[in-house]
Amino acid sequence: MKSLSVLCAVCTLAVLSASATAEPKLKNCNEVREAFTSKGFNMNDAPNKVVNGAPLKVCPQGFTCCTAEMEDKLSQQSHTEIKAPVSRLSTSLQSTFKQRHDHFDKFFKELLKNSQTSLHNMFVRTYGKMYIENSQLFTEFFASLTRYYVSGSSAVNLESMLSDFWADLLERMFRLVNVQYEFSDAYMECVSQHTEQLQPFGDVPRKMRIQMTRAFVAARTFVRGLALMPDVVNKVSTVSASPSCVQAAMKMLYCPYCSGQVALKPCQNYCLNVMRGCLANQADLDTEWNNFLDAMVGLADRLEGPFNFESVMDPLDVKISEAIMNMQENSVQVSQRVFQGCGTPKPNKAFRSKRSGKETGFTGRFRPFSPEARPTTAAGTSLDRLTTEVKKKLKHAKKFWSTLPETVCAAERTAPGDECWNGTAKSRYQSDVIGNGLANQVSNPDVEVDITKPDVVIRTQIAVLKDMTNRLKAAHSGNDMTFETDDDASGDGESGSGCDSPSCGDSDIYISTSQNPENPRVKPVQKGSSSPSSRGSLAPALALCGPALALLAPHWR
Repeated sequence: MKSLSVLCAVCTLAVLSASATAEPKLKNCNEVREAFTSKGFNMNDAPNKVVNGAPLKVCPQGFTCCTAEMEDKLSQQSHTEIKAPVSRLSTSLQSTFKQRHDHFDKFFKELLKNSQTSLHNMFVRTYGKMYIENSQLFTEFFASLTRYYVSGSSAVNLESMLSDFWADLLERMFRLVNVQYEFSDAYMECVSQHTEQLQPFGDVPRKMRIQMTRAFVAARTFVRGLALMPDVVNKVSTVSASPSCVQAAMKMLYCPYCSGQVALKPCQNYCLNVMRGCLANQADLDTEWNNFLDAMVGLADRLEGPFNFESVMDPLDVKISEAIMNMQENSVQVSQRVFQGCGTPKPNKAFRSKRSGKETGFTGRFRPFSPEARPTTAAGTSLDRLTTEVKKKLKHAKKFWSTLPETVCAAERTAPGDECWNGTAKSRYQSDVIGNGLANQVSNPDVEVDITKPDVVIRTQIAVLKDMTNRLKAAHSGNDMTFETDDDASGDGESGSGCDSPSCGDSDIYISTSQNPENPRVKPVQKGSSSPSSRGSLAPALALCGPALALLAPHWR
């Protein structure tokens, strides 16, 4: 009996000793209550004195200023607090590339508009009434280019549209240079079908097709890539944290409060393990994200160089005028070949009476383009400036997802060495830092992560990025992987040309034609895409042919 009394006395002393060591650290909860109030909690949510922590499920039990009800509220607060820095970083990234998308989109659209205005003004001066009476052809041409830029091949087949443009222009020009003949609709259909074989406009259509295809595909795909980035970031950043992540975050952020250590920050490596567990799925996006950014930078290089949309659209008016000059200069040879293939047309009886009418002189004169006198750029900037800026941003955005834990666990949010919270006490964090990504979380000491259940939203965005990367790589080669399902005859997903050599395009050799205009031997018009070229000095040729074209203007259909 005496020994039992001694044992009880020893137990009592042990409890009192433990209390004595704990009490100085946590004499009351006033400081804790003030800290909770500063976080937006009601002061009455926290006890006004130290309580037994046995009911706690997450934080260390013992003397505490937290209750089980407070743990629930702190869990909700923790969810908000770990989401906040990720949300801020994501919002900043979204804003950056939303602005870049808007700048590029506005720039390309203004280039189209400026090119149309430049052609109209030049052709009014150069061709006068002859152009004005046929301006609808060019209006529809630019409208089709704009539709392709906005909606792609689901709205406009670029190559087919360009082929139709040249065929229509040939028909009008052919009537103009052969006003002494009368042509039926069937005859003109035969003429149109011979456009590619005859090459009445010289090499201009082929070069325009190659250059315009490359430039439009590159510009449109690049803008689509910029538009995709904010969407991917938004969807990935809004993925909800798992319950185990929220619990780990609460333990890291608020359990020190419960023990009265309201100023104690988590150890950095401890924070890294918690955040890598919480952001494991997001980190798995990094590989495809980086591949996508590399492809965007590569296409930006193309836009600065051989696929420069600006250098293609600026001289478009001159190149089309050059084609018209080629047709004028080669009109005799072209007409002879057409007559051989489609038959000799009937003479136009009204031709003599029309010639006797009043003729108007040519007064317009085209001022040739000079690179030193470059016109005002679109949207108050240039393509080179835009691409230089955006490439810096793209490179800076690499590894965004895998470095989120380091960004969240920056020095100002954590503490070094022994002066930090390790999850149980103020002491050094002993566990190793695990790697990024879902697979590495199997050994995470602080967050339970089910590596067999990857997040569906993030896996979907990985697939979206991979698909867009393939489109960017195709555009880098001058090919258009359509964004929508097209029902064209080719059946493949690409159009365009990745080669400048004539051997990459249509044959330049004329194909002999039948004398029967109803069934001419012609190569079928292919569905596909087009493109413009560089500018040269055409003032002498324009000045020479101007009077002839003005003279024949009344016969332009």
